[in-house]
Amino acid sequence: MAEVPDLTRLDPDASRRAAEAALWAAGVEDGHVAVTVVDADEIQRLNTAYRGVERPTDVLSFPVDGAGPTAGPRELGDVVICPEHTSDIEEAVVHGALHLCGHDHEVDSGEMLALQERVMASLRGAPG
Repeated sequence: MAEVPDLTRLDPDASRRAAEAALWAAGVEDGHVAVTVVDADEIQRLNTAYRGVERPTDVLSFPVDGAGPTAGPRELGDVVICPEHTSDIEEAVVHGALHLCGHDHEVDSGEMLALQERVMASLRGAPG
């Protein structure tokens, strides 16, 4: 039987603010992001199936819409978080949402992670 994810660490309001801040920072004014919390077994299954990496991770993103024009809010995609493998749920939401907006720290020159740090600083009330 799969372990139940620790939902006590998920603050829906904080997660919403984190996603909105990431979208705004990425220049996306209107869009929908779904955030799902899963246990370590499920995140490992997803990581293996979609990335070929056979271990759990903190966050995965599954984009839906492309960057082209849409009639109404964009359906950006899903952010899947494993609380067992992240120390900061809001940062995982920001990270996942930036991926949904087309950012990729695995191929850029540090821009995505720098943007993520600026978003996190703004959420914490620090100058970013």
